[in-house]
Amino acid sequence: MKFPRFAFVLTVLFICLVLISSAEDAPKSAAAATIDNAFVQKTFGEDCTVNTTVPAQVADLDGDGVDDIVIAARCTNPMINVAEHKYTVIDPASAFYGLSDPHITTEFSTLQPEQRSLALLIIHGAGKEAWKSDTPKAKFLIVNLAYKDITVKKFQIRKKTIEAIYVEELSEDQMTSVIMWDGKKYRYEPLGSAMQ
Repeated sequence: MKFPRFAFVLTVLFICLVLISSAEDAPKSAAAATIDNAFVQKTFGEDCTVNTTVPAQVADLDGDGVDDIVIAARCTNPMINVAEHKYTVIDPASAFYGLSDPHITTEFSTLQPEQRSLALLIIHGAGKEAWKSDTPKAKFLIVNLAYKDITVKKFQIRKKTIEAIYVEELSEDQMTSVIMWDGKKYRYEPLGSAMQ
């Protein structure tokens, strides 16, 4: 039995598409896999460690065409290394509810003690090295967000589609929220409960 030429061409095309697709995904997955405590402590200070239960996510969060990264971490004292490591501590969830100063919100957090150290580290990439650059475009440390998991996906805001961080929160009602870059700062928006 001869293999039809048309079927052969289709098979080759399919294999090529699969290889191209996996090649595009591989660098982002591999890049995120290189995150370890040494990298996090070099970039944000010795008070931060990687939260290994939640994988890092690579995407273009600020829409400049350069890859950024979101790293799930634990930071025991987020304010202490701001000057030395040149990052900005933000609390978009508390800002949504009316209090945006992390100097205050980190002191009066209502989170359980084991949740207080949870943080999201965001690096806006610069140049060819993107988020791995020694001089990234910006660095942020998000506090007071008790997360169970994070995922970066597309989000529709007005008529624009952006990459945003979807957060599955550690709450009784299994709240999902989104954190997005609005061009100037990160904003928090609750999306609802999985129990509804």
